[in-house]
Amino acid sequence: MEELTKEEEKRRAHYRKMTQTPIPKLVSGLAVPTIISMLTSSLYNMADTFFVSQLGTSAAGAVGIVFSLMAIIQAIGFTLGMGAGTLVSLHLGAKEQEEATCAASTGFFSAIALGGLLALSGTLLIDPLMRALGATETILPYARAYGQYILLAAPIMCSSFVMNNIFRQEGKAAMGMLGITTGGLLNIALDPVFIFALKLGTAGAAIATALSQTVSFCILLSLFLTGKSNVRLRITRVSRRVKLYGEILWRGFPSLCRQGLASISSVCLNVNAALYGDAAVAAMSIVGRIMFFMFSAMLGLGQGFQPVAGFNYGAKKYKRVGEATRFTLFTGAAVMFLFAAAMYALAPRILSAFRRDDAQVIAIGVYALRAQCLIMPLFGVTTTTNMALQCTGHSGGATFLALCRQGIFFLPLIWVLPVYFGLRGVQLAQPLADLCSLLAGLPFLVFFLRKLARLESETKGGAADSAFS
Repeated sequence: MEELTKEEEKRRAHYRKMTQTPIPKLVSGLAVPTIISMLTSSLYNMADTFFVSQLGTSAAGAVGIVFSLMAIIQAIGFTLGMGAGTLVSLHLGAKEQEEATCAASTGFFSAIALGGLLALSGTLLIDPLMRALGATETILPYARAYGQYILLAAPIMCSSFVMNNIFRQEGKAAMGMLGITTGGLLNIALDPVFIFALKLGTAGAAIATALSQTVSFCILLSLFLTGKSNVRLRITRVSRRVKLYGEILWRGFPSLCRQGLASISSVCLNVNAALYGDAAVAAMSIVGRIMFFMFSAMLGLGQGFQPVAGFNYGAKKYKRVGEATRFTLFTGAAVMFLFAAAMYALAPRILSAFRRDDAQVIAIGVYALRAQCLIMPLFGVTTTTNMALQCTGHSGGATFLALCRQGIFFLPLIWVLPVYFGLRGVQLAQPLADLCSLLAGLPFLVFFLRKLARLESETKGGAADSAFS
């Protein structure tokens, strides 16, 4: 009974923290761990690219090919993680503990099952898969060696994404950071050992990633098993109700669109870049990793914002949701502007660090990187709007916005622009898609903020009527 009392007091303290802490302090406190974990995660992706690039231009191109595969794995993990995590946040905000545990358990074990299915089918069809992802005949051997070990780690990676998202959505981002950061730093340390010391080449980079992801998984799972989360992962609590799976998929659908389209757009980019040789594939692959590193700062800030918005929306604290949205918008725009200015100025040096002896890779990459830097400050608006809609249950609008950047706008542009502008079209497709996405997202942002104001007014009116009666 005493243990139950302590558990209940912990939940009440967490509720007070999420609904009473000043918004700037709360969002910043939750965002710092997620920014660190996201930057670390993208940093080890960059480390893979850097070390593999030293093996040659075709090897560097293989990183871009396997990046499409990793986007598929992330699509599964983030879909289930965001879907289950959003339900966890809303249920905890409404003080529905059992429902939160059921959602978390269902998402976690579903990720293991789907990750295992991907690993089995992908391993059996490794060569056709790598070709479908855009590998040329010269890139294929490197992509095969890299991809086979990433596939083996798919169940672990998918379920780790789910656990990390659950921690974030319940407002305990530091717990998720512990597992992700440890794995990321270990990956960076193991890369040169497996690639060069053990002479395993691109396979060594993949083995280092798989081992590091396993360590992250073990850390995250141990945190759940030792009660660091407000929910439990129990196979006995996996739901048999089709409705819950539908809710998880629907709430996570924007993430599926975002990550799934990241894979599709990466394939289309690889296919179109391959027309201009392995140097173009390598350059666009390197730029993609650099951009993801910068974008991860905004994603980390947004992921710190989401549990605040979702929890307070569930608790009917609509004014706090609006405050959190505006704070994240302005902070994100400022952060992205600083990143963009630095990367624009340092673009030649950064590309030279990856492929110093290939002037063509450097020239292609510098132009593409600088073009994307010009649009980067806009990421703060589009990302915040998308995440605000998703974590408050506006899945239709969030899904549409998720489709915009790398689907509705990017896919037509990456096929049409190269026809008229050649390689320049490949380099300009993403920044133009980002600009179009901003214009599409602004009406949704205005609608969301106005709805919050209306709900807040209705809530106050209801409270006043209740007090009067």
